[in-house]
Amino acid sequence: MAVSMQFLADELEIMKERGLYGTIRTLEGPQGAWVSIEGEKVLNLCSNNYLGLCSHPRLAAKVKEYVDRYGVGPGAVRTIAGTLAPHVELERRLADFKKAEAAILVQSGFCANLAVIPTLAPAAEDVIYSDALNHASIIDACRLSKARVVRYGHSDMEDLRRKLEETRGGTGRKLLVTDGVFSMDGDVARLPEIVDLCEAFGVIVVVDDAHGEGVLGRGGRGIVDHFGLHGRVDVEVGTLSKAFGVMGGVAAGSALLVDYLRQRARPNLFSSALTIPDVAANLASLEILEASDELVRRLWHNGDFLKSELRRLGFNTGHSETPITPVIIGEASDAKTFSARLFEAGVFATAIAFPTVPQGTARIRAMVSAAHSEEDLNYAVKQFAAVGRKMGILP
Repeated sequence: MAVSMQFLADELEIMKERGLYGTIRTLEGPQGAWVSIEGEKVLNLCSNNYLGLCSHPRLAAKVKEYVDRYGVGPGAVRTIAGTLAPHVELERRLADFKKAEAAILVQSGFCANLAVIPTLAPAAEDVIYSDALNHASIIDACRLSKARVVRYGHSDMEDLRRKLEETRGGTGRKLLVTDGVFSMDGDVARLPEIVDLCEAFGVIVVVDDAHGEGVLGRGGRGIVDHFGLHGRVDVEVGTLSKAFGVMGGVAAGSALLVDYLRQRARPNLFSSALTIPDVAANLASLEILEASDELVRRLWHNGDFLKSELRRLGFNTGHSETPITPVIIGEASDAKTFSARLFEAGVFATAIAFPTVPQGTARIRAMVSAAHSEEDLNYAVKQFAAVGRKMGILP
């Protein structure tokens, strides 16, 4: 007789009672500034399609060209028979773009953290320093390592220094990992100070630039370029599913690092390579970024506009330093209600609550794109204001 799974139903019911059960919307057309859901066109303010590249015609054309030449699936892991010429081409181009010696391509940004962190700090005598607000992929990658994980207060450099001093010495490797841009609040890691401290204490630096790729730096080259830290950050982890508009993950650094990851990183050894359509589309995105910074500039203009207008109305948008605009509501149930009423008014902006963010800080995370027009954003502001007043959040 099968084991009872009633506990699943019980836990789901508790989630619903606490306002933590998420409604998953289905898009009925391409990703963009406006999307079709349940037969209605709604303004999209919750995707990570920063530069509007998800449905760009140049990406589609490149995919068709490469599929005709190379097929679709790689058919194997990279180390057996799954490395095709486009994989190598994209790795070389990404390394050049980021001014790194080399890069390795994996299946996703999540997989990139799983490839880097347990591989570089695998042993019980190793120590990993992790920002308290790091992404779940970093947390899970740390759990896969046998290393001792030392959390430091979010962007708290004094706390980090204390932790580094307390763990000085020992025979193991020491590695610090931080998000570059913290996706729930939109603030940027204090990377220059982190690098200075890690150099002083002999610690490897890994930065996950998932939300900085295509956003920060010259033409979207990322946080290392943004702060001029080329050669001082050991590993740049990135994703190709956000600003690049496709799918895939990357780790960039020295040629020695990448050679080691090719030989030891488990996502590279035991999971099939990225598909040819993904690789081709990423190459097209890279070509667009290399040719002009227009989309990056437009993204920042749109982010600044939306943030300033929502603040002017009286919304709490936190301390974001990037186009990410959190609108902090408070209780999860209120944030869910706010999101539902926005959707009724034609604005798709999902509520985010615990455990993704701390309890009592549930929010609507408004994500602008270079594809949004000023008219789009003015419409969003109008609907945020109407819902905020109706719910008593605004006067």
